[in-house]
Amino acid sequence: MQLTRDDLAGLTTLLAVADKRSFTAAAAALRVTPSAVSQSVSAAEERVGVRLFARTTRRVSPTEAGARFLAELRPALEQVQAAFAVLEEARGRPTGTLRLSVPRLAIASVIEPMLARFLAEHPELRLDVSVEDGFVDLVAGGYDAGIRIGEMLDKDVVAVPLAGSMRAAVVASPAYVERHGKPKRPRDLLAHECINYRRVRSGTIYRWELTDRGRDLTLAVDGRIVTNDQGVMLRAALDGLGVAYMMESNVTEELADGRLVRLLASYCPPFPGLHLYYPSRKQLPPKLRALVDFFRDERTRLRRRSAE
Repeated sequence: MQLTRDDLAGLTTLLAVADKRSFTAAAAALRVTPSAVSQSVSAAEERVGVRLFARTTRRVSPTEAGARFLAELRPALEQVQAAFAVLEEARGRPTGTLRLSVPRLAIASVIEPMLARFLAEHPELRLDVSVEDGFVDLVAGGYDAGIRIGEMLDKDVVAVPLAGSMRAAVVASPAYVERHGKPKRPRDLLAHECINYRRVRSGTIYRWELTDRGRDLTLAVDGRIVTNDQGVMLRAALDGLGVAYMMESNVTEELADGRLVRLLASYCPPFPGLHLYYPSRKQLPPKLRALVDFFRDERTRLRRRSAE
């Protein structure tokens, strides 16, 4: 069977449906409409003469034949995409859409400062940036790369450091401190009203990570507020509703102008900061190579500036 680029797009759609088990979720990952995904799947099934997916009102799953076909298709399609990447590289310029998954804390410190210069250097590239705090599966989500804190990353991805170390900050409003006092040691937090963060991916409550005389501690604190949004946590802390565990970079202004007070600063050591990460592969598409090179050059530039 002779394949065209339209056929390749249809095959990519089949893999997305298999990964997401949903036309709607696959459409969201591919940035198309659910009806376009449904039509693409139906057209593929009609062309090969085999039903690839079983549909119910709530779920889509591969048939036995579909599962075998998709298992063979995935590595083959990756090789074909790599071949097209070779052609793009031969043209000498990266093109297409670069899809990134980034957490909110990376927007001000990484994305906003780089946008104008990166796009100016690569006028034929488009950026599609999705902001989400939970760790995501880049391949299943249709992303080229992501940005996350280094310690969150799996070992099977390639990670490129973007900046220096980061630091957490335990904070509360002056009004809260006046009513409840300051905790002197990490264990004192167990008697305080704490604002908890629920991890987006797993749904578990994040345990606060601190260090006491070189010994790592994780605390399960309690409080009446649990959220999966950093903005809600910050607002609650500013309103005096409890103690919050935030990234230092997210509360710099609030600490500087006195709307928040820092607590237990000596128990919050620095840790590895933000990294660009992407699936390990033999050959990077030119658009992703352009981003990796940009960030590496930026890191070198910042090092030279700090040494001057």
